[in-house]
Amino acid sequence: MTIGLLIILLIVFILPFTVKIVEENLEYFLFIMGIIAALVGQAFNSELFMHALKDPMEITIAVLIAGLLFKWFQDQLGNAIYGMSRKVPFPLFVALIVILLGLLSSVITAIIAALVLVLIVGNLSLDRKNAILLTVLACFSIGLGAALTPIGEPLSTIVVSKMKEDFFYLLELAGIYIIPGVVILGIIAAFWVKRDNVSEERSQQEEESYGEIIIRSVKIYLFVFGLTMLGAGFEPLINKYLLDLHPAILYWINIISAVLDNATLAAAEISPAMSEATIKAILMGLLVSGGMLIPGNIPNIIAAGKLKITSSEWAKIGLPFGLVVMVAYFVILMIVDL
Repeated sequence: MTIGLLIILLIVFILPFTVKIVEENLEYFLFIMGIIAALVGQAFNSELFMHALKDPMEITIAVLIAGLLFKWFQDQLGNAIYGMSRKVPFPLFVALIVILLGLLSSVITAIIAALVLVLIVGNLSLDRKNAILLTVLACFSIGLGAALTPIGEPLSTIVVSKMKEDFFYLLELAGIYIIPGVVILGIIAAFWVKRDNVSEERSQQEEESYGEIIIRSVKIYLFVFGLTMLGAGFEPLINKYLLDLHPAILYWINIISAVLDNATLAAAEISPAMSEATIKAILMGLLVSGGMLIPGNIPNIIAAGKLKITSSEWAKIGLPFGLVVMVAYFVILMIVDL
């Protein structure tokens, strides 16, 4: 069983990063691999199946409703953003974008927050350097803030599900780290992002079809279903190899979240048998490093794709900035928890 699970783990970690068709169909891939992992780990039963059917419901409904609202009010939102950006001092406006999208992502979901970010960047008419800078900083913020509730992003859905906790579990567990982090990211953006060589031209945002919104919601459902199965299947590996590791080691191991979706890693690593300090270390390591490269988090993938940001352009900002944030959070965690 252990060898089989290790092989599955390697497949889950390597194929999305190396095989393009898997990367483009990650939700379907993890849905299948999750079921296989649950079978190999001897965890598949009717209780797990019902649990996996139920877990994705909240985030799927949230993504669907938020997607429809975004479609219906996209033009009005774009006009409001354009008008406000001309009336509010630019540094304050940028700070508010990063902070509000970060905090609201826990309610409107990280996916919709990323779509709103794309709309905002398109309406600000920034030069490319500052547009990329704002996008990367905002995605760090969205990746952090979305983890405050189980409807924010798949990672938070999986963590709350595996820990069998209530809606406010993550807010109570890590809110003291996440909320100030989002605010600080906004302040950094206010000083770092500049509006030089402004063009009055506003980019036109392509409107999503109803079919695209529905398909995205279905993909999210399958994604979380697969991750629930994956987490249950990997429970023997977690108990055997991870429970006794120091939280500081787990924190830095999770820097691989820069190249692997952090929800997948959360499903593979977190266990109810772990201490609160260990859960915090894993969670913060995943959340911060998830912003360093495009594949690390769903908002990065959406924003980079729609704004045509290349991997190298993202990495030039995301990697050094993310490493600084990783060190800062590590020091805080060492002082407070570890």
